[in-house]
Amino acid sequence: MVLAVVVVIAVLLAVLLGLGAFAARRRLIQRPGGTFDCSARLRMPQVPSAGPSDAPPADDSVLPSGSAPAPAAAAAEDGGKGWVFGIARYNNDSVEWFRVFSYAHRPRRVLERSRIEVLYRRTPEGQEELALLTGAVVLSCLHAGEPLELAMSEDALTGFLAWLEAAPPGQRVNVA
Repeated sequence: MVLAVVVVIAVLLAVLLGLGAFAARRRLIQRPGGTFDCSARLRMPQVPSAGPSDAPPADDSVLPSGSAPAPAAAAAEDGGKGWVFGIARYNNDSVEWFRVFSYAHRPRRVLERSRIEVLYRRTPEGQEELALLTGAVVLSCLHAGEPLELAMSEDALTGFLAWLEAAPPGQRVNVA
């Protein structure tokens, strides 16, 4: 009986220490300031190549010249899979993205301002509405030629796009 009580206390203590470590890590990430909640889909699902009958994004955002719109149904077809909750932090000319449910102190991805190209923005569709935070806007981007989607609140999106546009003179920046 005593052994069972000791085991239960040890398990509860381990759980509390784990939760405390998550909280301390989040505080350490947010300490320098300039952070916002940002879900990311780092590995995009394979979508058949876009044909001439594919429609532009649902919210009629303007696409930069030379970029093809993704099929509007692509998000619904993949069931909203691949989204990971995270925290993004501005750091000079880059955004550092950290997974929420991780003990790592280093960012999972570093997005350099000069290598980010915004393709379009859209609202979550289908299962994505359940996978993302309420009121999130999905931003489809290319980072160094690699597809990437970020989901953030309207306020965070405004700040992110303003940060992109505030690039030093001579830097190529593409914001939808």
